Amino acid sequence: MVDIEAHIPSAFDPFADVDQDSGGGAGIKDYEKILKDLKKEFCCNGTVVQDKELGKVIQLQGDQRKNVSTFLSRTGIAKKDQIKIHGF
Repeated sequence: MVDIEAHIPSAFDPFADVDQDSGGGAGIKDYEKILKDLKKEFCCNGTVVQDKELGKVIQLQGDQRKNVSTFLSRTGIAKKDQIKIHGF
């Protein structure tokens, strides 16, 4: 018989192994990890695009504005007062 030792974390943190950019902003890997979690959480498709004025932007299929706001504040990525929902 083979002994298999598995480490199961008590709380999953999808952003724990992200290296910080030297520029102080979130790197493309950060956006890709956030996008992956958003797509899984809301059962939608999405992508990261580069905008000339806004920089990196996460685009999701459907109207996910309120869902993303809740997700960002719940996970600690952004505080509630830092989030502005476009169109409201």
